[in-house]
Formats: sequence, C-alpha cells, structure tokens
Amino acid sequence: MTIAYETAAHPENLRRVVIDPISRVEGHGKVTLLLDADNRIQQARLHIVEFRGFEKFVQGRPYWEVPVLVQRLCGICPVSHHLAASKAMDMIVGATELTPTADKMRRLLHFGQILQSHALHFFYLASPDLLFGFDADIAQRNIVAVAAANPQLARQGVLLRKYGQEVIRVTSGKRVHGSCAVPGGVNKHLTPEERDYLLADIERTVAWSQEAVALIRGMYSERSEFLNGFGFFRSAYVSLVRGDGALDLYHGGLRARNTRGEVIFDHVDYASYWDHIFEVTKPWSYMKFPYLRALGPEDGWYRVGPLARINNCDFIPTPLADAERIAFRGFDNGSATHANLAYHWTRMIEMLHAAEGIRELLADPDLLKNDLVVTGTRALRGVGVIEAPRGTLIHHYRINEDEQIVRANLIVSTTHNNEAMNEAVRQVALQYLDGNEVTEPLLNHIEVVIRAYDPCLSCATHALGQMPLEVEIVDAAGAQVDVLRRDADGTVSRPDAQPA
Repeated sequence: MTIAYETAAHPENLRRVVIDPISRVEGHGKVTLLLDADNRIQQARLHIVEFRGFEKFVQGRPYWEVPVLVQRLCGICPVSHHLAASKAMDMIVGATELTPTADKMRRLLHFGQILQSHALHFFYLASPDLLFGFDADIAQRNIVAVAAANPQLARQGVLLRKYGQEVIRVTSGKRVHGSCAVPGGVNKHLTPEERDYLLADIERTVAWSQEAVALIRGMYSERSEFLNGFGFFRSAYVSLVRGDGALDLYHGGLRARNTRGEVIFDHVDYASYWDHIFEVTKPWSYMKFPYLRALGPEDGWYRVGPLARINNCDFIPTPLADAERIAFRGFDNGSATHANLAYHWTRMIEMLHAAEGIRELLADPDLLKNDLVVTGTRALRGVGVIEAPRGTLIHHYRINEDEQIVRANLIVSTTHNNEAMNEAVRQVALQYLDGNEVTEPLLNHIEVVIRAYDPCLSCATHALGQMPLEVEIVDAAGAQVDVLRRDADGTVSRPDAQPA
C-alpha cells in the first residue's frame, strides 16, 4: 500500500502532457504526465489548482452564522456542509441530544441531498462513459447524447434528482443554500401538506432507484474492465457506522479497515478524530493529504465515500438496499469491493437507501411536531461529522468568549480521497498510456477514474499549504499592472509586471 512518490529525474528533458481542466467534475483541477522519448510514464499527478480558503473566511464570524456561511463552499453539496457545521454548533451550545423532530428533519434533508447528488453524478456526469465506452467520440460523451440514445433513462435521472431537490426545498426552504438546521436543532417542521406532496412521488422514486442499481450491476456483469482491470489497487477505508454497525449517513462512530478488511479502529467518537487522522501538504497541490496515524504517512492513506461505506458497514438498515449490498459484496467472489469503478455501483445502492429512508421518515409523525430546539452547557469547541455524498466530512471549530470563530479545520470528502485519486491516476496512466501514443480517448481513461470518485474540488481546498501562489492584477484593457508570488518555500516576491 505504500506510495512511492515519483520524482522524475531531469524533468526539463521530459515531455509534459496536461489534462486541463478535468471535465465533468465539480471544481477545477488538472493532471500532468511526464513522458520520456519512448512515451514511458515518468510521473503522473493530480493537481488541485483551485484555492477556496473557507477555513480563514469564517474566522471572526459569530458561531451561529457558520452553518449558513459554509454552504457557499459548493452549489452541489451545500446541505452536507450545512449539516456538518450545525452538528459542530450543537456541541458548542451543549445540545447533546436533539429532539426527535429535529433529528428526523435533518435526516430527511440529508437523504434528499444524497439522492439528488448521486443522481446528478451517475446520470449527468458518469453515464456517458459507462454507456458509450471510454473510447467513444468526445462529441458523444455528454448528457445530451445520453438523452438522445436513451431518453427514458435520461428522464428518470432528471426526475430522480428533481425529487431529491424537492425534499431539500420542502425541508430547508430552497433547493440550493436553504436553511433548516440551527445550533441545537432545526427552524421548522413539516406540514401535512408538505408531507403529502413528497409522498406522491416516493414509490416511483424507490422503483427507479432499484432500476438504476440493476443497470450498473448489469454493466459489471458484461464488462470485465470494471473490475480488477481498471487501475485496480487495494486500500484502507474510513466511514461512520451506527452503534450496531449499520450504515448511517448522518451520525455514528468512525470505523477504519485496512487493505485486508481488518478493523483498525471502531466506533471512535468523531470529536477525537484528530487522534486518528493527520494531514500533510505537498508543494504541487492546494489539497491536503490525510492519513491514519496508526499506519503512518506512507501506508496510512485511505478511501472514503460510497465504496468505503458499503465495505465498512455490517448491514444497511433498509431492506432493498441491504439486499443489493449483499449482492455487491458477493459479486464474483468479492472482486468489485476494491475496484475504482465500483464507486458507481455502491453510489446507486446508497441512492436506493436514501429513497427508502425518505419513505420511512415520511410515515413518521415526529416530522409534524413543533419541538425543534434544545440547548445546554456551552463549550468553546465543536466537531461535526457527517457522511456527505462523496464521503466522510469533518467540520471542526473553536470559538472565543465573545462567541466568534477563532479556528476552523475542514477535512472534506475529496481531501480524504486525495491520495487514492493520485494512485488511481498513476495506475491508469501506467496501464493504458505507458509506451503508447497519447490520444484523447486514452487521456479520457484518466478522467474516467477521477470521475469515479465524484470529486468536489471546490470543497477541498481551504489551507494554503505549500503550493506556489501567484496573484495578478489586470486593468480594464487586460494589461497586467501588478503581480505577487509566494513560492513553495514561503518566499514572497513581486516580479516586474509584464504585458498581458
């Protein structure tokens, strides 16, 4: 499992091939490949070139603003940040146990987020590769072509996402950047009319989610490259699990398994995550590299997200999804359980679980009650952890006596997967491009393996790290009037401005 970071000798003599930007992902990133004269891969890296900085932006703000502020990290998964921050604020206001209504309203909101995000990724972003092939013409690899070739499938994908967005709108007021959770609870409950509105389409949503799982399971049965052949490697996994070992996307304890499936730690209180997970920076990416302290920086990298959660849990507490989990785990003697493209299969299993979870919650009378908020003894530190669509999401805050944020640390799902995505890029580059003439379809293979992780690159970069940063100021005519550069060694300089 140890990663040997390749450092190409005399990189100035090598040919550089760049994929910039990576397409059909959220945010901005690129891949650089260094090749010798025989087209042999000497270096392959995923660079996250987008810098967000929310860990600094929230400093000085009153704690109760944070659940709304951090939603602006992303337009795809704002609910996840909203809930993780709210859970951290629960600790700060001393809300050790929410009311049943508050807990279930948050879970309903979260299921809506899981459903819409998984549908968006599978049908809009990943399906062109899965349906038409990795070597398909570039003009065909888009959702418009999917709709033309399979209009019923495209329609189901659009309506599945729409239903998830409607769950979010009903619970939080808006489909994007709404507000439901507040420190210690929620700010509303469902009305009977809102419940009935969501009930109208839930059976169709469950049925279509089952069809989506069947679709990806069928692809695995027909295409061997989906299994051990596509940049395959084994890794450790991290996720939350419920007290009884069940999959729980909203709450639980941290569980980690090694490459052999053996438990490293289990049911760890996520408030002490720092005792188990550490982060380092590297000079060629704005995204940090977490690892498990128990295994060290070389061997301790891991994966999170749907694949990790399905591998980590003992069962799924909804019957249809659990039956699919069992089928996945047993498929071809477990050959899919470490495959990169198995993220798509497990993502659809989770979408089905979210649909079932919504159906169960809508039958619960607690959603209609008005007991919304609790408080307790104040604290100066709060940690909130949730299983976002892309994986384990950690929000950690400290406040001062004036109730202002003085420190924030975010370990976002894509950050956890940083090392794994780099390994996936290396393996696919070596498998498909090494020694071959570089073509666009071959480069798409690298993008395919990155998309399998459904990375949210905007969410993932909050501390400056070591990567060089250059800020340019240009005038209305486009001419550069000033530039400031901070190098990887920390040196700050202002080179002479050059014409744009």
